[in-house]
Amino acid sequence: MTPAVTRTNTLDWLMQVFYTTFKLFQKNGLQNQAAATAFYFLLSTTPLLLLLSYAMQWLAHLAETFVPATMLLAALYDQLHLDVLTSMGFIPKRAQLAAGGVGLLTLLLSSRGLVNAVQGAFRVIFPDEIKRRFLINWTLPLIIIPVGLLLMGLTAVAQVALNFFSSVDLIGSGQTWLLKGLNLAFSLLITWTLVFLAYWRMPHPRPPAGLSAKVALLSSISLFVLFATFNFFFKLEKYQSVYGALGGVVFILIGAYFACLLFYLGAQYLFALTKADVSALEKLFVGNVSSPENRVESYVFGRSNRLLDKYGQTFAPGETLIREGEQSQTSFLLFEGRVGIYKDGNGDRKKLGELKQGELFGEMAYLLNEARTATVKAETQVTALVLPPELLEELMRYSAPLSRHIIDTLCQRLERMNQATQQKT
Repeated sequence: MTPAVTRTNTLDWLMQVFYTTFKLFQKNGLQNQAAATAFYFLLSTTPLLLLLSYAMQWLAHLAETFVPATMLLAALYDQLHLDVLTSMGFIPKRAQLAAGGVGLLTLLLSSRGLVNAVQGAFRVIFPDEIKRRFLINWTLPLIIIPVGLLLMGLTAVAQVALNFFSSVDLIGSGQTWLLKGLNLAFSLLITWTLVFLAYWRMPHPRPPAGLSAKVALLSSISLFVLFATFNFFFKLEKYQSVYGALGGVVFILIGAYFACLLFYLGAQYLFALTKADVSALEKLFVGNVSSPENRVESYVFGRSNRLLDKYGQTFAPGETLIREGEQSQTSFLLFEGRVGIYKDGNGDRKKLGELKQGELFGEMAYLLNEARTATVKAETQVTALVLPPELLEELMRYSAPLSRHIIDTLCQRLERMNQATQQKT
């Protein structure tokens, strides 16, 4: 292929992936999934803040005799605005033991709800019929939440310490920028790790690891841009002045909602990437029996050059595409030309019928898991899309209209073959 053709095919592929992502995102109602996840995240932050108050009290006690603890405590208050959160009542000044026990129980229940919300969204994005066991559903939060919090805690501590050291000129300005860059890279690495594990391990079946890693990187960068933009345009103090004591809750909820939207959008994009050919083939199949939904869809999926370059094959007049009795299970979509169907019997070959442009054939051997029941030869110059059996199976799983179309085609073909057989006899 020439570079111009390659660029055109790449552009078609990108448009089809983006269009499929957008349509599925709307169809799956991921806005509601993001809202549910953000709600459970907000429930989880309450006991987490309670646990944070325990940590701050312990650190304050340690700071009385340990200078680094004093510096870290000051940095935490400065960078995380803990004094503001304390004054607003989000962090209690004195956490009692009983409240701590209730907080741990609340954290367990809300964390399970958070994990279940993410799992439910992924079952919608990646159609999944596998049901996890009851024990696994309850133990996953005990594993995922502590690991995630530990990684994010390490990132926060490193960022707080570096920002504090640089602000008091304990290190040179050049080294300060270097350390800030390293800290940003470390934060991005931690975020990418968490997103990658979610994108790669949660779907069934699992997408390729390399593709999951690339989409996770794109999603992680998008989250960093989101938080930078959010911190620039939105301030906690503004929400507090507008909504009063609930301002902090609204602030956290809105930020978590948009973060969940980006996270699920990345997951939907990953699914669309794995189904790019399937989605384009579905439109090609169904488009032969019904018009496209709208002009945008017609424009996005109107060109078939990419599919022809990948799956297309040309056959000369008289060339055999399928031979009766062979064990192959490849299917064909007749893109251009005309083929004839022949049946051997009693030492001669009878022509049962013809297939024209837009018809699918050869799928019966795969669906019935039997040898070829007829011979198919090119009557004219033929261009066909050659589809392996696993791709046909994926097509039928992905598209209910296509499955119905294949069943209708099989019924019509069997009826024509029966009529032709009766006429011959």
